[in-house]
Amino acid sequence: MIATASSPAALFKGASIMITGGTGSFGRRFARYLLTQTQPRRLVIFSRDEFKQYEMQQQFADLDNRDVLRFFIGDVRDQQRLDMAMREIDYVVHAAALKHVPTAEYNPLECIRTNINGAENVVHAAIYNKVKRVVALSTDKAASPINLYGASKLASDKIFVASNNLSGSVGTRFCAVRYGNVVGSRGSVVPFFRKLVDEGATHLPITDERMTRFWITLDKGVEFVASCFGMMQGGEIFVPKIPSMRIVDLALTMAPALPHKVVGIRPGEKLHEIMITEDDARQTVELPDRYVIEPAFNWWDRAPYTKQGAVPVPDGFSYRSDTNPEWLTPETLRPLLERPA
Repeated sequence: MIATASSPAALFKGASIMITGGTGSFGRRFARYLLTQTQPRRLVIFSRDEFKQYEMQQQFADLDNRDVLRFFIGDVRDQQRLDMAMREIDYVVHAAALKHVPTAEYNPLECIRTNINGAENVVHAAIYNKVKRVVALSTDKAASPINLYGASKLASDKIFVASNNLSGSVGTRFCAVRYGNVVGSRGSVVPFFRKLVDEGATHLPITDERMTRFWITLDKGVEFVASCFGMMQGGEIFVPKIPSMRIVDLALTMAPALPHKVVGIRPGEKLHEIMITEDDARQTVELPDRYVIEPAFNWWDRAPYTKQGAVPVPDGFSYRSDTNPEWLTPETLRPLLERPA
């Protein structure tokens, strides 16, 4: 990672941190990172699934030797519960979301209540409790969205960017992190393919042989989000530089002997993903390890990024999974598949 204004270890030392959706794949790994790499005073896991909280509590018992972890049952749809949960919290990672594309298409109002109304509730609670910084997790599907999940996360991104105008003298700062598919996370194609292989499937289903996706490991995602806390001014959308891979190459890597069956693209699914559109590019600067989509605020100060070597991206630039200069090969993917998510 490039040098940041504050290192995560220094920033989080003695701080109180809350993770919404904290029992998900990202939340668990981020919690483990905080407990092993930093010294927070308190770490609140906020989620609505009591059984997952119980499981996580057992799995993290050996790491919580200072009684740092707190488990709060709650839903980001519930404003009052969020207001209570964020008391005396310094930093918030907003990871709670409904993420399954076909599910969102079939249950649109539920997706909106969690992904959009939930984002609004997080903002209100953070300002009300004078939280210092909030980083919201977004998705590549929020750029030029064609499905409701992507559209809801685009709306969420807009809420978090604009909320920097609402905090006033309270000073709460908000930003978003946009990245691609996480290798091996719950709901991704990797555990789906692995399950089919383990069950003796005779073929692997491929939606389209041309399909490409951005990929990032869970550890890289955690490190990236932590680094954004240290460098954010408020209003940015941070985009990491990560590799692409064709879905058919992923299938060949996981099961070289199995044939493929083309089953067609699911409702709301894209052939290729995009994280920065040409329109976004007019507000985007490039750093060695990331892009930063800057907000259109009068008070925005580009100087800190310029000092770190940031340069505007060229006219007509877009960051797409099919034109990405960096690609995963079977050789570079295999070690990633061997690591637990």
